[in-house]
Amino acid sequence: SGGSLRYSTGTGGEGSEGEGAGLASSESGGSGFSLAAAALPERRRPGGGRPRYEVVRELGAEEVRWFYREDRKTWKPFIGYDSLRIELAYRALGPAGGPADPREGEVAAVEPVCVRSGLYEVDVASAESYPVYWNQTEKIPVMRGQWFIDGTWQPLEEEESNLIEQEHLNRFKGQQLQESFDMEVSKPVDGKEAIHSLKLSRNHVDWHSVDEVYLYSDATTSKIARTVTQKLGFSKASSSGTRLHRGYVEEATLEDKPPQTSHIVFVVHGIGQKMDQGRIIKNTAMMRDTARKIEEKYFSNLATHVEFLPVEWRSKLTLDGDTVDSITPDKVRGLRDMLNSSAMDIMYYTSPLYRDELVKGLQQELNRLYTLFCSRNPEFEEKGGKVSIVSHSLGCVITYDIMTGWNPVRLYEQLLQKEEEELEERWMSYEEQRLLEELYVTKQRLKEIEERLHELKASTISKPPVLKFKVENFFCMGSPLAVFLALRGIRPGNSGSQDHILPRTICNRLLNIFHPTDPVAYRLEPLILKHYSNISPVQIHWYNTANPLPYEHMKPSFLNPTKEPTSVTDGESVSTVPSPTTSPVMVRRHYGESITNIGKASILGAASIGKGLGGMLFSRFGRSSTTTPQTLEPGKDGAEGDDKKATTVGTPPLPHSSSGFLEPIVELEHRIDFELREGLVESRYWSAVTSHTAYWSSLDIALFLLTFMYKHDQEDTDKSNLDAI
Repeated sequence: SGGSLRYSTGTGGEGSEGEGAGLASSESGGSGFSLAAAALPERRRPGGGRPRYEVVRELGAEEVRWFYREDRKTWKPFIGYDSLRIELAYRALGPAGGPADPREGEVAAVEPVCVRSGLYEVDVASAESYPVYWNQTEKIPVMRGQWFIDGTWQPLEEEESNLIEQEHLNRFKGQQLQESFDMEVSKPVDGKEAIHSLKLSRNHVDWHSVDEVYLYSDATTSKIARTVTQKLGFSKASSSGTRLHRGYVEEATLEDKPPQTSHIVFVVHGIGQKMDQGRIIKNTAMMRDTARKIEEKYFSNLATHVEFLPVEWRSKLTLDGDTVDSITPDKVRGLRDMLNSSAMDIMYYTSPLYRDELVKGLQQELNRLYTLFCSRNPEFEEKGGKVSIVSHSLGCVITYDIMTGWNPVRLYEQLLQKEEEELEERWMSYEEQRLLEELYVTKQRLKEIEERLHELKASTISKPPVLKFKVENFFCMGSPLAVFLALRGIRPGNSGSQDHILPRTICNRLLNIFHPTDPVAYRLEPLILKHYSNISPVQIHWYNTANPLPYEHMKPSFLNPTKEPTSVTDGESVSTVPSPTTSPVMVRRHYGESITNIGKASILGAASIGKGLGGMLFSRFGRSSTTTPQTLEPGKDGAEGDDKKATTVGTPPLPHSSSGFLEPIVELEHRIDFELREGLVESRYWSAVTSHTAYWSSLDIALFLLTFMYKHDQEDTDKSNLDAI
């Protein structure tokens, strides 16, 4: 900081100070500088709203705009803050007194410029951008934009742009810009002859006046079209030319800066990363983009923002090398390779030989990313920055084990202890009893020695924590964690605390997100309190719901405990009324229930409509008409909910009030299971295939994540909203 960029506003010509001469920068690693600009003449491009100079002169750093291109799509502009800093670095490469092409002659060493909220760096000399926190094989090209196409404001290719700019300055530098420039609509160039022309390889450029420049294609078809249109009376410019603009539509300013990151989210992948190595980077990019949209819509009043970083832990692991590949038969090889690259990760994790390698791989990557982020953002820890983890599929289990330090050896010791207790209870001979007592004394002695040794080690070496940060929120998406915990012997208790499965000292909040048809996902709440198996998960709000009720104020409601009906009469005998507040738009049902049977139950007697797609569609829409509307009004959400009665046939004798909600005997401190709402016309069998990977681009999930991460910043706003409700 401390460098400045000044512009002269003299009337011109060769004697005025060049833009490059006024540049001074004392950047540290391309992190930032201050910009002091003298008052510029208030001449504006029609419709562009961009201050202009009185005379033609070299483009100012604020008029140049840098672009980047990802996945071979269109060029995207860097924000003003980034573009100005890239331009400074670019000008630092050239000779003193003005910008130069850094790719010619000797190149001065310039530090890379940090861009796009610090996620990428730009190497100006090679005109490439690359990510800071993850590896990417494809470099992202960057380009300096000086001349732009009218309407789209896409930059001309740099080579052509440089030639046009050079020609423009040679011919018009120091000339006065026309007064007509202030008009809303520029005068048409019909009938005007070109006052200057420049031939390019496949195009040529005509200047009809200082600020009316057109690009024409010299292809054969274009020549024919031009001749025909001119004979019909159309002007040359309007028929086939493309209007060009010098300088970008809006000035780059340092105020156009990304907000400071107050919360980082590590996004951990599950199985299948070996099959598609860049997938987690693309998925995180999708999640980041959807989160940006939600931030702009709902959290734009906050001065901070949440950053998402991909954690790619699988590709660096060697595991068994190629042993599994060598024993794989050749028939249906494609399918076998797919299974080896995906489902095999689960087998590796359950193997005592490779489990530690997987755990260590993820743990080291999380710590590496956190250390790197803090080194590049020293204020993050000082200002109390928070860290959350979003894990998908098997990634949830590995992340959980890292946080809790769970190890299968502990489980083995517990089993041995149990066996010893059983042995003591059965009858045994005197000799057997004596040997067992001797074994017990020896084990006790061994335990004492181990403890003393451990104490000695602990006094000399302080063991660092497994993770270098405290986890604020742990979001599981499409997670099989509950199954793993159940198979490890965790059973429901009588306390409604999250500590039963994940202590609050390790992680402040555990949240389990799943799609109702995701075959890999399981619920966690019934592992804490058993009766929650009969309580529906909390329904995640649609992102466009007006004034949604805050999640902490949503009361638990019953699931329909009736089994899937096997015939029409069975379905008709079940009368269900949708529960308010947390119920989805459809009648709650068992997860095994098929789409046709749901149709029977919801239409109540209209099963004769017929089978097939028509019946399925009818059942879907029919269901929505018999239940509450999808977007609940804030007043109805809580107030009317208390008046409704949720009763079901065959409900087990659980303590509940006449309103259908649970009496507050034993409730969870915080809800953990959150369920996405199903679409209206959505085949359940098809969504069972696609739902496990459908979390990344969901706007509903993006809003859900940000709601909990911005919780403290939004508490006052939520309070006022709740009072209104």
